[in-house]
Amino acid sequence: MSNCISLLGSTGSIGRQSLDVIAACGMTVAALTANRDVNRMEEQCRRFRPALAVMMDPSAAAELRIRLADTPVQVAQGPEGLIEAATIEAADTVLTAVVGMVGLVPTLAAVEQGKRIALANKETLVCAGELVMDGADRSGAEIVPVDSEHSAIFQCLQGNQNRGEVKRLILTASGGPFWGWEKERIASATIEQALNHPNWSMGAKITVDSATLMNKGLEFIEAMRLYRMPPEKISIVVHRESIIHSMVEYCDNAVLAQMGIPDMRLPIQYALTWPARTQAVAKPLDLLTCPPLTFHAPDYEAFPCLSLALEAAKTSGTATAVLNGANETAVGLFLEGKIPFGDIAKRVERALAGVPVVQSPTLEEVLAADRAARELAGK
Repeated sequence: MSNCISLLGSTGSIGRQSLDVIAACGMTVAALTANRDVNRMEEQCRRFRPALAVMMDPSAAAELRIRLADTPVQVAQGPEGLIEAATIEAADTVLTAVVGMVGLVPTLAAVEQGKRIALANKETLVCAGELVMDGADRSGAEIVPVDSEHSAIFQCLQGNQNRGEVKRLILTASGGPFWGWEKERIASATIEQALNHPNWSMGAKITVDSATLMNKGLEFIEAMRLYRMPPEKISIVVHRESIIHSMVEYCDNAVLAQMGIPDMRLPIQYALTWPARTQAVAKPLDLLTCPPLTFHAPDYEAFPCLSLALEAAKTSGTATAVLNGANETAVGLFLEGKIPFGDIAKRVERALAGVPVVQSPTLEEVLAADRAARELAGK
């Protein structure tokens, strides 16, 4: 069970909910990091009194340093500050709630120190999962997932001593806001429509990934690395209600499912308190009032990003880093209003075709593939 937390990405959606859980569970905070939201970071620092606060943006760090001059909180900045927060001695757990590739290097640094990693940054395992898991094997670091789907699988695997008994991991997908739409209509969707998720309240990038179903493709790759499962033993089913968060099917055809309301505080809490369970922060699921549970096969034609992700998963190596880097770039361009929604998949496909794949890559090769993918996707 965690006692002292370093929270990377404290001002985002997951970060704010994580602080709710930390406060409710009586845990302490060693470090907080954010990009440039100085107002929210100041409020969090005054409430939780971390030893260290980090702003990725240098000008934001300078402003925060002035605002917190009457406190003992030290302020750092940039990627070096993020690594400092991830390796701060007082923290036994690093909760990585930053979005994107920026979370990879600090997570690896925390893994090397043997800390528990409460992982909400899926890009870390997507891009360099083998490096992360091998590092955890060497250091004894615990990798505990925060994503609701992977937390569900993690919970359904508790008590299972022989992974050979697992027949299949079943990831559930809400289908996002465009489920049931024609491909042509999806391709011209607006930013406002893409950000209108039916069940979850998330940051803009993850919400767009849910709209393209890329988010589910990234989780497919994450499951391969986290649970060391081949792609043929992982499947995806669309479950519009987001009540069943994922399932595990065993060799005797028993299927275990983890259920709950769509609230990220439940998987956050379990990642921090595992192997114990503590009094709930999230609201309970009322089986008598919840909607009927439905299941559908994914529509790969209408959502080409999902197909691209599954192909990258099978190719493995740096293909998954290329997929992620190109997608981050394309989603950013879409949110800036520079490309239509349908161009996200096209730019990812172009990067996957144009960047050579390296198998069993080093960290430097992963980072190089990411840079090349971003360059191609941004053109």
